[in-house]
Amino acid sequence: MKLLIADDSLIVRRAIERNVAWAGFGEIRFAANGRRALEEYRTFRPDIVTMDITMPEMDGLTAVDAILREDPAARILVVSALADKSTAVEAIKRGAQGFLLKPITPESLREAVADLLEP
Repeated sequence: MKLLIADDSLIVRRAIERNVAWAGFGEIRFAANGRRALEEYRTFRPDIVTMDITMPEMDGLTAVDAILREDPAARILVVSALADKSTAVEAIKRGAQGFLLKPITPESLREAVADLLEP
């Protein structure tokens, strides 16, 4: 299994990486902005993407749109510090399968990733 972690914060990228070790991802790649996330998705074809919303060059919601246009079956978990309910609703409307509010807890991340891994 493969995971793509898209977040402009190195600390958040590493925290997500540490907290998904239980899932047995064989390869994990990183993107620090939405444009790079889209490029990585195209070449890497991960099983799951975690996507921040507020990033430079291309925001996460735009990247979600672009990825899902290319692969409607993509499994995307939005992980964001934007706390308003409308942001979560918008992410789900655009096709993300889940939404986590930062700061994330190991338990909430495990639960969300497990949900995405279910067939």
